[in-house]
Amino acid sequence: MRVGLHALGIGDGARPEVIRAVAAAAEAHGFARLWCGEHVALVDAPVSPYPYSADGRIAVPPDADWLDPLLALSFAAAVTGRIELATGVLLLPEHNPLVVAKQAATLDVLSSGRLTLGVGIGWSAEEFAALGVPFIGRGRRAEEYLAAMRTVWSDDPASFVGEFTRFDAIRVNPKPLRGGRLPVVIGGNSDVALRRAVTLADGWYGFNLAVSEVRSHVAVIVDECARRGRAFDDFAVSVALSDGTPEDLPVLAAAGVREVVVVGTPPPAPDAAAAWVAELARTWMRRTP
Repeated sequence: MRVGLHALGIGDGARPEVIRAVAAAAEAHGFARLWCGEHVALVDAPVSPYPYSADGRIAVPPDADWLDPLLALSFAAAVTGRIELATGVLLLPEHNPLVVAKQAATLDVLSSGRLTLGVGIGWSAEEFAALGVPFIGRGRRAEEYLAAMRTVWSDDPASFVGEFTRFDAIRVNPKPLRGGRLPVVIGGNSDVALRRAVTLADGWYGFNLAVSEVRSHVAVIVDECARRGRAFDDFAVSVALSDGTPEDLPVLAAAGVREVVVVGTPPPAPDAAAAWVAELARTWMRRTP
């Protein structure tokens, strides 16, 4: 069982001195990966329900600092040397796929191949409207964008024709370091998201799940892997828990979870933030299976 940390990019976790302290401490104390999520825009009175809480509201206030995840992880990459990095998640249909492909490959090169690109389809119709991107069809758009990105990562020159994007004989460099590909995980807790992850990605990132919910979600993945002739053992399952404790790690490992991601907000002072990471490590890594 790996233990990741989702703590960068929001509020106090958006301050450069705190990012530096948290990233360095996380690497020193053995966390497997640093995760960083995304919202380009929030609104004061959202109508769209937030899918990861019981009351349908996101806990982050709309006036909080929220860094771009690829830029925040680039900063973290510069102050570390080994710890892995992951977007958790980047809202792919909100972006131009060629720009994301270039930015992600750039970070992969600068971090010596440490990036996993976590993507999701998004839930806020208000955010999509602000960006001028249709909310309807965002799942199809994300799937096509991912295919287009993989094309430019692997082919040179690259051509692609789809419903939402097309290009002919272009070159987008640099390429990711691992044979022209990046590991991709798909976020989202719905059955559609789980099946999309098995169909299109290297893994799944479940967010704010109760321990009691994990087994049923993983069962959907196992069934979909069997239906598609895919080995579940080759599929990476990462979950951030709403109610878990270190005592739950053996149960989660037995269910097929590869990485538990600890979610939290660091304190504002760098020394306190480093001590906070150390305490999380003592708590969560004393019983990793």
